[in-house]
Amino acid sequence: MNGKIKYEFKATVWQHAGTGGWYFVSLPENISKEIRDNLKWQEEGWGRLKAVAQIGSSKWETAIWFDTKKNTYLLPIKAEIRKKEKLNNNDSVDVQVWV
Repeated sequence: MNGKIKYEFKATVWQHAGTGGWYFVSLPENISKEIRDNLKWQEEGWGRLKAVAQIGSSKWETAIWFDTKKNTYLLPIKAEIRKKEKLNNNDSVDVQVWV
């Protein structure tokens, strides 16, 4: 994928608190550290880094966001992806991310 680095990991889907809260998976800390060490210079505002993600057969262009409280990147999962892949809060998923 045009020179992007691929990361694969298992993660648990979680929902941000609040009504209509977004759903995310957290990238593992070791992967987040490697990405931040090498690519922080590419981050846009609020620790945003463009990425491509894949869960199941769904692949989409997105961004990961660095969460300073959790010290890890967060991958938001859009409603259409959750519906297509039948994802719910606390589901364990195999994730691929190209950064």
